[in-house]
Amino acid sequence: MLVRPTAARPTAPSSLLVAAALTIAAGSLTACGGGSGSDPDTVKISFKQSTDNSVKVMDTYLADVKKQFEKANPGKKVELVPIKAPDSEYYTKVQQMLRSPKTAPDLVYEDTFLINSDITSGYLKPLDAYLAKWPDWNQFIDTAKTAAKAEDGKTYGVPDGTDTRGLWFDKAIFKKAGLPKDWQPKTWEEVLSAARTIKEKVPDAIPLNVYTGKPAGEAATMQGFEMLLYGTSSAGATAASDPLYDGSSKKWIAGSQAFKDALTFVETVYKEKLGPDVSDALDPNVATRVRGEWLPQGKLGINLDGSWLPQDWLPGSGHEWPEWSTKLGLAAMPTQNGQAPGRVSMSGGWTWAIPSKAANPDLAFEFVKTMQTKANAQKWYIANSGIAVRKDVAADPSYVDAQPGIKFFTDLVASTHYRPAYPAYPKVSTAIQEAMEGVTTGDASVEEAASAYDEALRSATDDQVVEKR
Repeated sequence: MLVRPTAARPTAPSSLLVAAALTIAAGSLTACGGGSGSDPDTVKISFKQSTDNSVKVMDTYLADVKKQFEKANPGKKVELVPIKAPDSEYYTKVQQMLRSPKTAPDLVYEDTFLINSDITSGYLKPLDAYLAKWPDWNQFIDTAKTAAKAEDGKTYGVPDGTDTRGLWFDKAIFKKAGLPKDWQPKTWEEVLSAARTIKEKVPDAIPLNVYTGKPAGEAATMQGFEMLLYGTSSAGATAASDPLYDGSSKKWIAGSQAFKDALTFVETVYKEKLGPDVSDALDPNVATRVRGEWLPQGKLGINLDGSWLPQDWLPGSGHEWPEWSTKLGLAAMPTQNGQAPGRVSMSGGWTWAIPSKAANPDLAFEFVKTMQTKANAQKWYIANSGIAVRKDVAADPSYVDAQPGIKFFTDLVASTHYRPAYPAYPKVSTAIQEAMEGVTTGDASVEEAASAYDEALRSATDDQVVEKR
C-alpha cells in the first residue's frame, strides 16, 4: 500500500499529461529490457523504488534476498530493476513494460488494486501450478490469497503483506489544545471537532490531513475517501453491503447518499481550512512530506493514514525518528455516527507476480520462494511496517513485539474492508479522486462532484451501474 515541492494544480490538459507520462515510461523502458534474448540464468525483478532518496527499505531487503538466492543457486544471477516513481507513474510504467517480451521483467511488484486489470489485459501468468507444489502457500491467510485471485478462479500473485489504516495524532499538539492523550473519537463529528480545536488553540499546526485529489493517487482514494465511505451507515462487514460495489447485482453503485456524505467530510476539511493548504494537499509528494516533515517536526495534529508509516522512521531509513512511538498516538477511524462496529479500516497490499511474457518464469518463482521463507517474510513485514499474511509469522512473539503499533494495526483487521478489485476499479478510483479534488478546491459543490462521478462511473464501467439512494 505505502506513497509519497510545491506543486500547484496541473494546468496542462489531461490528454497531454497522459501522453507525457507514456513518453516518459516508454523512454525509461528501453534500458530496463527484459524477456527476448535474456540470459536464461538471470532473473530480472522490477519493483517500486521510493521517490525519497533516503528511504531504501525495499532496496535493502531485495539486495539481501539476492545474495541468499545467488548463494543457494550457483550460476544463477539476479538483476534488480528499480522503477523510481510516484504510485500513478509506477503503474503506467509497469503496464508499458508488461506489453512486450522485450521489456517484460521476470518478476514484478503489483499493487492489489491494479492486479485484476493487468490479469484481464493478459499481462500476468497464473501461478496455480507453482503454488500447488509449494508447501509454504498453506501458511498464507485466505483473505490475502484472494487479493491476487482473478474472476477465473486462478491466482496471479503471491502477497507480501497487508496493511490497515487509522488516525495518527501528535500528543504534544493535543496537550496544547487540551485534547485527551487517550483520544478515541466515536464519530466523524468528533474527528472534525478535534481538528477545529487544534486550529483554534494551536494555529501554527495543520489540524488534520486527509489525502485528496488526483496528484495523491490511490492514497486519496483509499486512505482518504474509502476510509470515510466504508464507515457510512450504508456500509457493513460483508460484500453485500459494500457501499462502492453491489455484490448481488455485480454492478457499481451510483447516486448514493453515502458517497455524498463522504465528499461532504472532505469538503468540510478544506473549506474550513482544517487541512493542509490546498496547494500542499495537491502536491504529488504530499505523503512524503507528511512522513518526512510534518509529523516528525510536530507540524501536523491528526493524520488519516496507514500502518506502514514507521518504515520511514526506523534506523537506516534516512528519516530516523526513534521517538515516534512516544510522540504519536493511535486511534481507530470511527464510523460516521458511531454505528456498529464503531470503527473502520481499509486493507490492501502488494503482490509479486510473473508477467505472461517473462523469459524465465521458473527462475522467478524460485526467487519468490526465497523471499517468502518464514524468516525473510518476517524480516520484510518488520522492515516495511507491514502486517503479516503468513500465519506462522503472525503467531511469532518476535513479530508481535518487534515494533510499537503492530498490535494496534493488526487488531484493525477485524473491522477492515477490501477494495472491489475488479478490472474497472483503477478508473473508478480516478473518478473518485476527481470528485475529491473538485470539493477540495471549491471548483465543485458536493452535488456537482457526485453527479460528475456518477457520469464518469458509467463510462468507466460500461454502464454497469445500479442506482442507490
